[in-house]
Amino acid sequence: MKHQYVLGWHWLVDFMDCGALPQRPEELERILVEAATIANATVVQTCFHQFSPHGLSGVVVIAESHLAAHTWPEHHAVCIDLFSCSEKMNSQAAIDYLGQQFQAKDVRSQLVRRGMPNP
Repeated sequence: MKHQYVLGWHWLVDFMDCGALPQRPEELERILVEAATIANATVVQTCFHQFSPHGLSGVVVIAESHLAAHTWPEHHAVCIDLFSCSEKMNSQAAIDYLGQQFQAKDVRSQLVRRGMPNP
């Protein structure tokens, strides 16, 4: 029988009914970098894009993996993807901060443990 090793924790979080969504890539970048910092992650690089007519996407590459976001202003929603291979990160603190920043009335999250078979 092969054992599973947890390689990382992958959070999928939907923020719905948001009262405050960033309008510019720089705003979303500031929020995500702060969330990564609050989680005790090490920021390596960022990349953000604004779509026309609306919506933003961005990723913060962290030494522990990544934090990505996609906004849908027309639906008052943001979806976050947070992956960490470090037990030292406080992902829940980042999620709580993001919910406050987006003024989300409904937060839905699921945690997926990522792993691979023992060789």
